Amino acid sequence: MYLEHSHDRRFQKTVQFLRQHIDSKATILDLGVKNPLTVMMEYAGHEVKNTHGEDLDENKTALLQTEADVVTAFEILEHLLSPYEVLKSIKAQKLVASVPLKLWFKQAYRSKTDPLDRHFHEFEDWQFDWLLEKTGWKILASEKWINPPQSFGIRSVLRYFVPRHYIVYAEKIK
Repeated sequence: MYLEHSHDRRFQKTVQFLRQHIDSKATILDLGVKNPLTVMMEYAGHEVKNTHGEDLDENKTALLQTEADVVTAFEILEHLLSPYEVLKSIKAQKLVASVPLKLWFKQAYRSKTDPLDRHFHEFEDWQFDWLLEKTGWKILASEKWINPPQSFGIRSVLRYFVPRHYIVYAEKIK
């Protein structure tokens, strides 16, 4: 399976973090459509069901009707207007989620070709932690990593030193 190099590294780190914290027998509801990361999770032994591309700000049916042990949200919450409501709606007791970190040298991402592909939120780690705590989750593990692009320029060089991605494992507070 071919993946763009920087995504490949991020996906590998994501699956490694997932393996550290989630039993391979656990069923997963992955927020977002099936993608190469989904395939990597399945290859690692996880049973994964994805949402279908519905607007999770408006339609939380998949979250409310799932029997999955774990919900994963990899690079999806930053696209939502209200990640608070989505996080509050999750029935599963375990969550593994990653977000891109806000970078002081780069504006929030917005696709020039796809009007729906944009980041409404880019978090600092403490902001994402606070959001999870406010929505009833206790963070048990977290990790940050760099993910330099293959382009060249001052921002690309900075991304060799400044963490871009933040991932957490959390459990619902009873």
